[in-house]
Amino acid sequence: MVIKVFVATSSGSIAIRKKQQEVVGFLEANKIDFKELDIAGDEDNRKWMRDNVPGEKKPQNGIPLPPQIFNEEQYCGDFDSFFSAKEENIIYSFLGLAPPPGSKVTKAPEEASSLSNGDVVGEAESPTEGTEKTEESGENEAQQDDPEAAEKNRPDETAEEEGAEEEAEVDGAEEGGEEEGEEDS
Repeated sequence: MVIKVFVATSSGSIAIRKKQQEVVGFLEANKIDFKELDIAGDEDNRKWMRDNVPGEKKPQNGIPLPPQIFNEEQYCGDFDSFFSAKEENIIYSFLGLAPPPGSKVTKAPEEASSLSNGDVVGEAESPTEGTEKTEESGENEAQQDDPEAAEKNRPDETAEEEGAEEEAEVDGAEEGGEEEGEEDS
């Protein structure tokens, strides 16, 4: 299956040229096989494109403008449809292609299923998570004596980076009206 992108290489419209460049650049960057077919220099390409864009997808004047995207004979869409699919991260289904191996799309169902202990399948403990857990257990002893410090030092549950915990501690100190020197006590 080859993606066909109908373009006008001698278009006077800067907007059309930018849209064509964006589509072609995206396909090249993602190593998606495609053919660039010029409608400005080849009347057969222009006629084929115009005849194969579905009626409901044609503009009011009846003449679809490039870029128009097909998967072999199957119409995929115009630039606006392409852009929407790219933004929603559904570009492979838009193009009628299977996602490449190892892409997020193919891993999503695995990551969603959890084990009996609450861990998520395929989620390994990163070195930073192990460090955070060690730090937390060391802090717990000090926090038992000072409930205010315990609240301040509780790591943000959504933080995934090592530095995020430190940011949460600084934010907590500022909100509590404490001075920076008191934070590390």
